[in-house]
Amino acid sequence: MENLTGGQLVARMLKNQGVERIFTLSGLHVAGIYAGCVEEGIQVVDTRHEQAAAHAADGHARLTRSIGVAVVTAGPGVTDALTGVANAYSAGSPVLLIGGAAPTFNQSRGSLQEIEQVDLFHHITKWSDRIPTADLIPSYFAKAFRVALSGKPGPVFLEIAWDILSAVVEKPELPTDYFSPARPAGDPDYIERAAYALSTAERPAVIAGSSVWWDDADQVLARLAERMQLPVFLNGAGRGALPPDHPNLFSSTRKKALGQADVVLVLGTPLDFRLGYGDIFQPDATMIQIDIDPAEIGRNRGAQVGIWADTKVALLQLLAALKTTPDRKDYLAELRAAEDAKRDAILAIAATDAKPIHHLRLARDIDRVANGPGRDPLFVADGGNYVAMAAKLINLPGPGRWLDPGPLGCLGVGAPFAIAAKLEHPERDIVVLQGDGSFGFNGMDFETAVRFDLPMVIVVGNDAAWGQIRLPQLALYGEDQSPATALAPTRYDQIVAAMGGHGELVTDPADIVPALERAFDSGKVACVNVMIDPEAPVSSGMVGYAL
Repeated sequence: MENLTGGQLVARMLKNQGVERIFTLSGLHVAGIYAGCVEEGIQVVDTRHEQAAAHAADGHARLTRSIGVAVVTAGPGVTDALTGVANAYSAGSPVLLIGGAAPTFNQSRGSLQEIEQVDLFHHITKWSDRIPTADLIPSYFAKAFRVALSGKPGPVFLEIAWDILSAVVEKPELPTDYFSPARPAGDPDYIERAAYALSTAERPAVIAGSSVWWDDADQVLARLAERMQLPVFLNGAGRGALPPDHPNLFSSTRKKALGQADVVLVLGTPLDFRLGYGDIFQPDATMIQIDIDPAEIGRNRGAQVGIWADTKVALLQLLAALKTTPDRKDYLAELRAAEDAKRDAILAIAATDAKPIHHLRLARDIDRVANGPGRDPLFVADGGNYVAMAAKLINLPGPGRWLDPGPLGCLGVGAPFAIAAKLEHPERDIVVLQGDGSFGFNGMDFETAVRFDLPMVIVVGNDAAWGQIRLPQLALYGEDQSPATALAPTRYDQIVAAMGGHGELVTDPADIVPALERAFDSGKVACVNVMIDPEAPVSSGMVGYAL
């Protein structure tokens, strides 16, 4: 093998791992990596903020179910990316953040942008370290990929000093076979116990989360639900695992079904605030919990049948262990009647022609246009109350079509996630459900989308406020003690238009559909800025909500 610089070695390891692009913001500390990526044919996507680069790497990882890579310069470049890494950690997303550093011969002497970086990431990554010499780059990267992708996925951080990236390594050997894609199976005894519980339950229910997507288990979940006549509720990246018209898919009756279930199958979703820390289930319900992370099993609520396994493998085992097919038609019909009644009530509100525009009216029209003939949507959710209510009416055409921050509730993922989505799926219609507050975090990166010619439709729900916070705060403390919750009715459409995109303002509900259709047809980065009702009540249960 030829001699390679440290920067070339980094790029070669990325190439060998199958990495096709990195996300970055330019910095001389890491310029050697850029040069290596150009040589290896790896696309360099430069954003307007390092947080956006980290978010974009996170979005890429979620969509591809593989490693996402962000490269940032030293000091403020690394600290700017910190929030994106924390968000990836909470969501279980395998992001590799590479941070530059001052040359080793000047460290601790007050070099430009010099701070202690490795320690910053110890609690929000699976591994954080610095590479001491150029010849160790291959082994450190092999470990980084292995750690990020093994078990429950998660981010890692590697610091590489400028002189290490510049150093030449003579005929380096690159490691192979350093990661096993084998999937862990469940304990057979516990699989049998789970099968018996599901077979004998009177009112079972399934809540399936992100592991259904990460473990490619959507088809197996559908087979299990159909065979055992189970109502299925989805959250996180599990959204879209069953098609919107699937007879076993429910959403509006989640509280009712989970609250009365005698057996609950929890698939790869933590019993965190989204599930009332486990209190949403009745006290004597039998809990079957399947998770790749053993630390999640029994957290906040005891699991009578805890199975530490890959979701797809465990569900296949469960299907093989089932010996009976119970008749639960009446039970499902009861839930379906309640489901239809709740949805009809939501649609009745969504039909309003009131001004300002109601959140649900906007959501209804987005769904109609985005899922219309010839459309193939992927939705990015970046906001609070507007997005939470929109989620009630947005139909997903399949798995992997919904990107949201995850349990950290981090705003600002809209533009970065959308950029990653369009780069990975140029054939799809990318729709950003954007709050007016969250636009302010990384809205400048819609310029990145324009620069890279990545058409997308941004629908801003503009109530000129931090609506999810403002209304509860007003109720608790009153107008005089509710500062920091109001915004200006900013023309976000004009901001995007000034960047080279397409922009429209909508104030009348009759204009929503035509404006959306023009945005989709524009072939540009298009922003439809919709003025929504600032007094619309916070969606039930949405205070502190993260999708």
